Parts: sequence; structure tokens; C-alpha cells
Amino acid sequence: MSDSVSDTDGSGSKEAGRAGRPKRTDARRNEKALLGAAATVFVTSGVDAPVRDIAAEAGVGVGTIYRHFPTRADLIIAVYRHQVEAGAEAGPALLESSATPYAALREWIGLFVDFLVTKHGLAGVLQSDNAGFETLHVYFLDRLVPVCSQLLTAAAAAGEVRPDVEAYALMRGVGNLCIGADSDPRYDARRLVDLLVTGLRQPH
Repeated sequence: MSDSVSDTDGSGSKEAGRAGRPKRTDARRNEKALLGAAATVFVTSGVDAPVRDIAAEAGVGVGTIYRHFPTRADLIIAVYRHQVEAGAEAGPALLESSATPYAALREWIGLFVDFLVTKHGLAGVLQSDNAGFETLHVYFLDRLVPVCSQLLTAAAAAGEVRPDVEAYALMRGVGNLCIGADSDPRYDARRLVDLLVTGLRQPH
């Protein structure tokens, strides 16, 4: 969004063009850092947290936030997409690095729970833009259901989990267990999700 800001010095020279490329790369890197900081602040303070708190978490000035995200809605939607992409990228990475496919699935579900706790706050803000929220919801399903399916398939092929579990059903179940996790201190959604994932194990 703001990558065009200060991308060139207006000289039109080849040198200026070459100088602009690192700035565009830096802008993308800065934007990713801002999204990570915003996600952290949203989890602890909610999506209505002051922009200055996000700037402080990211180690930048408030003006930098507004250059990347002119409105709070822009920031909220970008954080949502950023978290979805992080979840999508985590699945294959966990399959590569974990001791077993089931261990990868279990850790990924933990990340998914973290995402859902934040997502409830995002959803509340986006209620006023149902069309926009619907678009994000479809994007969320398109990106994350195949990743969950990949993890389940790998774990089933290894004989670690039941082969009849569908990714969408599992994610929907996890989502239902997370409802209220941010409003009732006596409710431990993570423990219940852990019990659910334990129940996926293939009986021997």
C-alpha cells in the first residue's frame, strides 16, 4: 500500500531505479514487522488498542503505521491475512521439522488456536462490513483447510490418527471450542482442544 512512498527520488535515472528496489524490499519487510507487532498487541489489548502501542511494539513512529495502513480497518484486515498466511506456511514447515506427522499436526492446531483467539476480536470489528468479512472468511478457508488436510493425511498414512477425520470438521470443532476463551477466565479452550486432538489418535 505504501511501497510507492519514497520509492524513487524523482530523477528518473537508472541509478535512482536501482536505489528504489532495496527501499521496496525494506518497505515489505517493515510492513511484515508491523503486522507481527499489531497481531501481538491485538492479542493482549484487543483490536481497539492505541496505534502508539503498536508503533512501540514495532519500534517505529506512529506515522510509519499510517503510511502503511491509512485506516484501522486496513490494519485489521492486513493482520488477518498476515496470520492466515503464517498458518498456511507453518503446516509444511512443521511436517519437515517435527519428529512425526502427528506431532506436526498437534503443534499446528496449537497455532490455529492462537489465531482463533485473535480472530474473534477481528471478527467483531468487521461486523459492519459483512461483504468484506465474507471475503476474508473464504480466504481463510481456502488457505488453511488444505494445510490441515495435508497434516491429517500425513498422520493417517503414518498410522497415527484415524483416517476418517475431515479437515474442515476438525477446524470447525476447534473453532467451536475456542468460543468464549477470551471472556471467561475459568474456561480453558486450549486444554479442551488438546483433549480433542488426543482423541484423533488411532487406537492400537
